[in-house]
Amino acid sequence: MAGMVEEIYVTGEGSSPMERVEEIRAVEEGGLEGDRYKEGMGYWTLYGDVCEVTLIEGEDLDEIENEGLGVKNGEDRRNIITRGVDLESLRGCRFRIGEVVLEYERPRPPCKHIQDMTEPGMTRALKRRGGICVTLRPAPRGRASSLQVRNVPGSDRRSR
Repeated sequence: MAGMVEEIYVTGEGSSPMERVEEIRAVEEGGLEGDRYKEGMGYWTLYGDVCEVTLIEGEDLDEIENEGLGVKNGEDRRNIITRGVDLESLRGCRFRIGEVVLEYERPRPPCKHIQDMTEPGMTRALKRRGGICVTLRPAPRGRASSLQVRNVPGSDRRSR
């Protein structure tokens, strides 16, 4: 299975606007350098609900945009927008973006906080389309331009 990374977003503080970046350093078992959750500054950090990195499907954002909500500038609050891969199918898998190995952790449902920061209907629009949380493994710096799903040494990938 192959897909691509369309965009990368980070922000240094919870509740601050997401900023698009062309490349980012991934820190093993930490997150994306400069991102709110890596730095312990995320809105949900105090409640223990932290995702190292979040991914969401670009196709889902296209549908939400067609429903009349603005999600093309990081309003979904996810770090990496992908295209061409069903993220839920990665459950139980390790996969790569560039040289970085990621491991599926859990779905990332939307919260009311997203709607408070954006517009009415955002939480409902992201329901069942909120993306996933992943944990980082080895983390060199580099441009995240391709997403390859394959067996990674130590992976317990299940066949479907």
